[in-house]
Amino acid sequence: MDLTYTEEEQDFRARLREWLLKALPELPARPSPDDWPGRRAYDLGWQRRLYEAGYAGLHWPVDAGGRGATPTQHLIFLEETERAGAPYVGANFVGLLHAGPTIAAEGTAAQRARWLPPVLRGDEVWCQGFSEPEAGSDLASLRTRAVRDGDDYVITGSKIWTSHAEVADWCELLVRTDPEAPKHRGISWLAMPMDAPGVTVRPLRTLAGSTEFAEVFLDEVRVPVANRVGAENDGWRVTMVTLSFERGTAFVGEVVACRRTLGGLARTARANGRWDDPVLRRRLGRLYGEFGALWRLTQWNVSEAERSAGGVPGIGGSVFKLAYSHARQELYDVAAEVLGASSLSLDEEWTLDRLSSLSYTIAAGTSQIQRNIVAERILGLPKGR
Repeated sequence: MDLTYTEEEQDFRARLREWLLKALPELPARPSPDDWPGRRAYDLGWQRRLYEAGYAGLHWPVDAGGRGATPTQHLIFLEETERAGAPYVGANFVGLLHAGPTIAAEGTAAQRARWLPPVLRGDEVWCQGFSEPEAGSDLASLRTRAVRDGDDYVITGSKIWTSHAEVADWCELLVRTDPEAPKHRGISWLAMPMDAPGVTVRPLRTLAGSTEFAEVFLDEVRVPVANRVGAENDGWRVTMVTLSFERGTAFVGEVVACRRTLGGLARTARANGRWDDPVLRRRLGRLYGEFGALWRLTQWNVSEAERSAGGVPGIGGSVFKLAYSHARQELYDVAAEVLGASSLSLDEEWTLDRLSSLSYTIAAGTSQIQRNIVAERILGLPKGR
C-alpha cells in the first residue's frame, strides 16, 4: 500500500487503470502525422471517450463543466494515461489546456455555456492566434487591428505560429482595439470563428516536417463584440491568465512522458553498450533527478492552481517552463549520444521528438522572457533598461 495516497485516491487509480485496459484496445489506428483531418478526428474521438467515461475536464472547476477532481486525482490521471500509452490531447491542446481554462476563469456565464461543453465533449477544436511576424517575444507589440462597427469588430492583420489553425473551429485571438493607448493597454482577447469570411490559413512546415502551425491572414473579418472575453482593452491581463495556464499546467503530461523516455534511454544504453561510458551515466542520472524535481514542481503548480481564484496557476509556471524546456532539449541531446547514427533517421520517433524539442525554449514565451519574469516578479530585481 502507498501511504502517500488516500483510499479514495487509490480507488480512483484502480478504476482508471481498469477503464484504460478496456478503452485503449478499442481505439482505431493512429493516423499519419500529415493527415490532419484524420488526426483531428482521432483526438476528438479520444476526448469523447474521456467525456463519456467521466474523465474529461478533471482540471476544470465544476461550474465550468469540469469534474471537480482533486489535484492529486488530476496528477494520477496524467501518470496512468501516460503509463498506459494513451493518446495525449493532440489537436485539443489549445482548447483544453489554455483557451478553455481562460474562458472558465474570465468569461461570462453565457460564454462558458457556449464554448466550454463542446471542448470537453470533443466537438470543437481551438487554435491560438497570438504571435505575429513582428510581435513574437514582444507580444504586446501586436498590430492586428480590431475596429468597432456596431455590434462587431472588423479585424485586419495576420498571425503566425497559429497552433492547429488548419483544423480549428475557433481561435483565441489577440487584437489591438485602441492603437493610441500604451501597447499593453490597447489589446482585447476575442473568440473568432475560423470559418468567418476573410480568414485565410496557410500551413507552415516545421523542421520535423509537420504542419501543426500556420500563418493566418485576416481581411476585414467580422467578430461579434459578444465574443470578447474580458473588457475592451483589458486583453493583456486576460492574456496573462492564458499564459499562466500555458506555462504552469499545460505541459504537465509531457513531463511524465519525458520521464518515461528517460527510462527507455537508460535501457537502450545498457543494451547497446553505451552504459559503460561514465560521463553518459552521470548525464542520465542528473536528468533523472532534474525530471523528478520538475514533477514535484508540477505537483506544486497544479495544487496552487486548484487553490487559487479561478484555478489560475501562479508565477511558478515561468520557473517550470524555463527549467522544463532546457531539460527536454538536453534529454534529446543525450538520446542522440545513446542512439548514435540511428538518431539521424527521420523514420525514428526519437529524431522527430528531438527536432521538436528545439522549439521549447521559444514556444509559450522564450527562455529570455521567462528569465525576466522570474527576475522581476519572483526575485524582485529591477527592470532592465
